[in-house]
Amino acid sequence: MKEQVVLITGSSSGIGRETAYRFAKAGARLVLTYYKGKTRGEAAERRCRRSGAADTLLLHLDVLDNDSIAEAARKVKRKYGAIDFLINNAGVGVFIPFKKQTERDIERQLRTNLEGLIKVTRAFVPQVKKGIINIASAAGKDAYEEMSVYCGSKFGVRGFTEAFAFEFPRLRICCVNPDMTATRLSGYQGRVPQEVAEVIFRAASGQVRCRQGGDVDVWKVMG
Repeated sequence: MKEQVVLITGSSSGIGRETAYRFAKAGARLVLTYYKGKTRGEAAERRCRRSGAADTLLLHLDVLDNDSIAEAARKVKRKYGAIDFLINNAGVGVFIPFKKQTERDIERQLRTNLEGLIKVTRAFVPQVKKGIINIASAAGKDAYEEMSVYCGSKFGVRGFTEAFAFEFPRLRICCVNPDMTATRLSGYQGRVPQEVAEVIFRAASGQVRCRQGGDVDVWKVMG
């Protein structure tokens, strides 16, 4: 992965940040994005540079805003011309009974996790040379109580990925599905995010194989 350009959405914290660190150790050139956490994004960028990243570009990206997506795509093309891998990681979750979810709760999950991912993919696919990895979830394969909207969004990610992959056979396209991971989303319970990052890295580098548009389940790779 040395010198390859890797764009990771939502890379100022959690799984995205640890994924950035893993690619940095391999000497990749990284495009990091943040939404609200600019300070965290800058800290992640500094650590990536210390860890061995060949180059970095930190961008603000709101995946709910068409203009923000388009501007990010222009900046990446201006600097790098193309990217090797797109990793769609940005996501949100609201884990409460469905009847307590507000319209905003529903919109944020569906728009961030599914609509935003699709629109980012549409904006960047002309630049992608090698592959796209979408971060779905175990909750995109099985249903869980008090996660109905989140499950719906992640089932959607898997469906989009499988269908999308038919149209781009030249690219390596798959979903990486984390189980419960110790990030802010889960209240810091579960698997350490470094393990998820390792699986994402292996999927991109071809060390873990899956069918085109298929799944790489973290718990099957890492145990």
